[in-house]
Amino acid sequence: MRVLLPHDVRERLASALRDAGSREIGGVLMGEHVSEGVFRIKDLTVQRRGGTFASFVREVRAALLPLRRFFVQTGHDYTRYNYLGEWHSHPFFPAKPSRRDAETMWRIVEDPAVGANFAVLLIARLGAGGEIEGSAWAYLPGRRRLGASLEVEVREEAT
Repeated sequence: MRVLLPHDVRERLASALRDAGSREIGGVLMGEHVSEGVFRIKDLTVQRRGGTFASFVREVRAALLPLRRFFVQTGHDYTRYNYLGEWHSHPFFPAKPSRRDAETMWRIVEDPAVGANFAVLLIARLGAGGEIEGSAWAYLPGRRRLGASLEVEVREEAT
């Protein structure tokens, strides 16, 4: 699986990480199914509350309105645009999922009320030079996890 991170979303993410400093923050990822196994992050929420230097707990209610707006903006085309997964930061730890992160993601994909075939988890942090370091993982029912390539898309210059 490939997860594409457009330049504008990367900039918003980097700004949110800078603002959060030493606290973990996170939110939900809204995406576009580009082709077989390829998904582009179209939008994300930024929840600034609920994090400490070593943990983050997403508030489900905080994500509902942005998700509804996204579905309206994309014409309720759920096969192309949909909830992609979750993201959060690890300012002091490697940009890899913890055991707790994995358990949370498996609960999401195994919840029939969510109805997800998979969910992506993006873990991000700022490197020493201010660049985003991150990893993406796809969680599937049956407690399966796959590494996903996280590719930053280059901004196209106006001609």
